[in-house]
Amino acid sequence: MATTSRFRLNRPVSSPIGRMLQHGDIPYKVILVFSALLVLGLVVGVGVMLWASSATTRSRDGLNFITATDWNPVGGQFGALPFIAGTLSTSLVALVLAVPLGLAISVFLSELCPARLRATLGYLVELLAAIPSVVYGAWGIFVFIPALVQPLGNFLMNTFGDPQHGLFLPIFQGPFFGASFLAAGLILAVMILPTITAISRDVLLAVPRSQREGAYGIGCTQWEAISKVVLPYSLSGILGAVILGLGRALGETMAVTMVIGNVSQLSASLLSPGYTMASVIANEWGESRTAAYSSALLEIGLLLFVMSVLLNLLARLLVWSVARRNPEAHA
Repeated sequence: MATTSRFRLNRPVSSPIGRMLQHGDIPYKVILVFSALLVLGLVVGVGVMLWASSATTRSRDGLNFITATDWNPVGGQFGALPFIAGTLSTSLVALVLAVPLGLAISVFLSELCPARLRATLGYLVELLAAIPSVVYGAWGIFVFIPALVQPLGNFLMNTFGDPQHGLFLPIFQGPFFGASFLAAGLILAVMILPTITAISRDVLLAVPRSQREGAYGIGCTQWEAISKVVLPYSLSGILGAVILGLGRALGETMAVTMVIGNVSQLSASLLSPGYTMASVIANEWGESRTAAYSSALLEIGLLLFVMSVLLNLLARLLVWSVARRNPEAHA
């Protein structure tokens, strides 16, 4: 009886569906393909919704919507250039500050930090990513701007923004009141720092030990091994970390809205208040009582969506190019 039962359980399944389900390979592949297509469908669906909802503004203004600088909903004038410039400038400030600092922290955690402290310090860095953006915004208003941004902004304005001084830089031209592109960029730098640091640290830890030992074997110092072997080997992964940080900087809303000043103007100075694309949507959506107003805000959302997709595609091409030049680096 036991032999017969085992024979019956192990008999090949004659039904085609039963054969497909017997080992689970085909259902597993179907689930994976469906999940990938679902993500792609969500992205396409968001793009189609934004495209359809912004038809009124596109048909009326066309490309002038991107190049115009006037934003006057009462008068029916809608120009997105100040918001595009504000988004790019704050994200650039955040990257300029967060990338070198995050890379330095990740090198310390992966190469120099004592093993007993590595996990604790790494957890504290990652904990910064769990703080809600509204908390960052409140901290920025009551602590960060008075304690750091205002002294720094006044120093930059008085030193580099005064035409009477020898070195005049328009990006630091006053007046300065605290809430500004500079404040938003600094807040964004703090917010994207844990993302860049955590991913870069994991990438550096994934570098094979043989790479470091080979560098030490030919007489390299620790700094030479890190700068000439470990970092170039990990370059594609570090670029991926920067891409993720840039993606958060472009789309961050609440913290930026609370510290940027919310003024619709095109200014070359980082010390001026302004708007980003995400913050103007969040701040003015509740006031969009007309179809034209809502359509203009949705087209700003469409532009932000397209900008994010294009930047990610460009960044992926860059990562691919770097990885192709260094095919042995799998980090």
